[in-house]
Amino acid sequence: MKIAELSRRTGVTRTTIRWYEQAGVLPKPSRRPNGYRDYDTSDLARLRLVASFRRLGVEPIHAGRLARLCVEGGSIDSDLTPLLAQQHLEIARQRADLERLESELIDLELTIVAAQRRSIGKELLVTDQPIRVLFVCTHNSARSQIAEALLSHFGGTDFEVVSAGTESGTVNPFTVRALAEMGIDWSAARSKAVGPYLTEHFDYVITVCDRAREACPVFPGAVNSLHWGLDDPAEVEGTETEKLAAFRRTGLEVSARVRPFIEVALRAAGRTRRAALVS
Repeated sequence: MKIAELSRRTGVTRTTIRWYEQAGVLPKPSRRPNGYRDYDTSDLARLRLVASFRRLGVEPIHAGRLARLCVEGGSIDSDLTPLLAQQHLEIARQRADLERLESELIDLELTIVAAQRRSIGKELLVTDQPIRVLFVCTHNSARSQIAEALLSHFGGTDFEVVSAGTESGTVNPFTVRALAEMGIDWSAARSKAVGPYLTEHFDYVITVCDRAREACPVFPGAVNSLHWGLDDPAEVEGTETEKLAAFRRTGLEVSARVRPFIEVALRAAGRTRRAALVS
């Protein structure tokens, strides 16, 4: 095949292919009598491997060596062993990121469906009543506290937010520290049991852990019930730095769900942000 077809089938530009050949990332191809480069299926397989390794962040020369090993076989160079281990870690990280993104997209889809149910048959009018949201987890110590703090922070007066636990507990000090890094003073927060909220009206009741979802009682006054599956940062073991990093990640994950939730919930309520109504 010609270089144009090789480029088309791999998504690698012809200029890049030529550079790979000059740099030794790819072997130089055979030439036809007219001087044109000539490629076969082994060149196609090797280039696809190089492109895959490059997407993982492998340097071009190492990508070429790894591709050669895959295509031709042979022994692994000693300096490639840690590189392979590093790439396994990178693949695992990317897989975890993709799974997390998929979970966030599913949560958003369910939120949109719930919001649409709420708005069907209703006139979309701006109202002064805040949208009431209850976050529930097991001990109301980490995930639900972070969710309450972030929705209150980003949602402002458009939302009235509380959190509670299916069991009593205490606010994890790393929750307070992680929120402080995000500019939110949560030092006065206290863990609350879910019982007192059972008879109250909520537009949304959102469980943020699987155990709470299973044990969550029925809320007669809840318009919509949602579930955001979040890993418990309190279960992470290690140094203080590693534990705090886990709570930071939870803060980022909750933020990724809270921001679109705000827009969807406001739209379902037929409202714009109150700040936008001030002339």
